[in-house]
Amino acid sequence: MTRTKEDILNILKHQIMMLELAPGAPLDEARLTSLFKISRTPLRDILRQLAGDGYVRIYKNRGAVVAPMDAVSLRNFFLTAPMIYAATSRLAAQLATKSQIDVLAATQKRFKQAVEAQSVEQMVVLNDQFHYQIGEMADNSYLMPSLQRLLMEHARIGQTFWRSGPEGITQDIQEACDHHDQFIDIFASHDEEAAVELTMAHWELSRAKMDEFIHPNPLALDIEMAG
Repeated sequence: MTRTKEDILNILKHQIMMLELAPGAPLDEARLTSLFKISRTPLRDILRQLAGDGYVRIYKNRGAVVAPMDAVSLRNFFLTAPMIYAATSRLAAQLATKSQIDVLAATQKRFKQAVEAQSVEQMVVLNDQFHYQIGEMADNSYLMPSLQRLLMEHARIGQTFWRSGPEGITQDIQEACDHHDQFIDIFASHDEEAAVELTMAHWELSRAKMDEFIHPNPLALDIEMAG
């Protein structure tokens, strides 16, 4: 099967987003050219596109590596995400068209099906598509590149939300799903303030879970200290 450059780009994006390619992992050009049956020139074009979208970093004399999730990138993510998400939602509430809202609703329908099936991969992918569509509705060439990078990081870190185990997961995911329904209604009514308010509540829902993963409670130490 012959794959186009766009196919390969999307495959690599998916693998990075789903942590199939680990943060910081090197992307060996020889392996990738053999795997996808392409030459180095188009592969390097793909890697440059991935770098431009924030999925990889390219280092001189080291080649490309999957974007790391280090302390600096995590700090910047948590600082920046709520601002970009809120601004995007406000613009989406201003500008959303009926056809765009219909696309959002169709994505939400598929997201609900993934929730019912408890398909973590589909929940991650469709949640990303839902919020990407909000970015499309905002129609801002300055915000969109930042939103795309944040959504990629959110998908990687946020898998802790979708994989958080049987206790409590139903309530959290159902609340996130309910928020999606509310977003659709709010965008249809063009209520900017409600869009921002809901965005911050939606962010806090996932932020709390991500923070639990990054800063877990310390293990109990059942060790008696020598006197």
